[in-house]
Amino acid sequence: MTRTPSTSTPLLFGIYPGGATGDDAGGLAVGPPDDPAQVSTALDLLQGSPDRPFLVRAYTHFDDTTRLGGPHPTATPAGAERYATGARRLDLVAQYRSAAGDVDGYCAFLGELVEQYGPVTRTLQVTEEPDVTTNPVLDGYHPGVREAIVRGVPAAAARARELGHTHLRIGFNTTPLFGPATAFVAELTALGGTEFTDALDYVGLDFFPDVFRPVAADGLAPAVAGLLRHHREAVLAPAGLGRLPLHITEHGWPTGPERHPERQAEVVETVVTAVAELAGPLRLSGYTHFALRDADSSRPGLFHRFGLTTDDYAPKPAFDALRVLVARHGG
Repeated sequence: MTRTPSTSTPLLFGIYPGGATGDDAGGLAVGPPDDPAQVSTALDLLQGSPDRPFLVRAYTHFDDTTRLGGPHPTATPAGAERYATGARRLDLVAQYRSAAGDVDGYCAFLGELVEQYGPVTRTLQVTEEPDVTTNPVLDGYHPGVREAIVRGVPAAAARARELGHTHLRIGFNTTPLFGPATAFVAELTALGGTEFTDALDYVGLDFFPDVFRPVAADGLAPAVAGLLRHHREAVLAPAGLGRLPLHITEHGWPTGPERHPERQAEVVETVVTAVAELAGPLRLSGYTHFALRDADSSRPGLFHRFGLTTDDYAPKPAFDALRVLVARHGG
């Protein structure tokens, strides 16, 4: 299909390049170890130009065994800072997993992350999917997570100001919120007040249309557009955050039995194109893909094959599809 060059608002693209993905029967799906040389080559290809801003998503976490005073290595991918070269910067996710509800410790941890990674980080995400309360891998499962967000964001922002990291953006994310759950963000802003809202730079959204609930192929683009409008108008605006950019912090579509690689490429093109077309009117600032490589291409589970490549970095059709989309819509 021939397309004309994009005239939409440029997007900040990124990708999670690690091997660990999602929840696999209570744990992370992890296959062969990451290959840093292969990761760097793939990132170069997706980024297209070393001068094009591009994010590398990485995860670290605070729990009751974390020793303050640092350093705090990234959990996945390991040594993520090595990929922050040229115009690439980290999209660092600071997960909160304190069973004791140690919010003070978490806030100190965030300050130490800003010190350690601030020079090579563009976005610092405070907690991961805090609205999800049923999965111990995710932050909403742990006590005090709301307080961790509303205190953690100002703490991280204050430390960034102290260190002169004016480039660093601080935010948090959720999954899609419907029904009574749409109040989650408004409840956060009520709890945190202006100290919290003034420190926020963006809100993120993890969404995986047609992965856990099927969507007809011809209904995918309208479903994505409807979800993004809903999140802007029914979630952010009532919370007083309508002014903030919305960043797609995770999106992907796994291959596997009855899930063909060609369809993965179609989904990536459909979703990214919809995001790009709505970037201006809905203030969408960026799109981060999950994930670069399969966790384990030999296994059939959803969480094993989210990659744009196999676990040995052989590209699937979606890899080239995203590369073209980054060139077309990237800043």
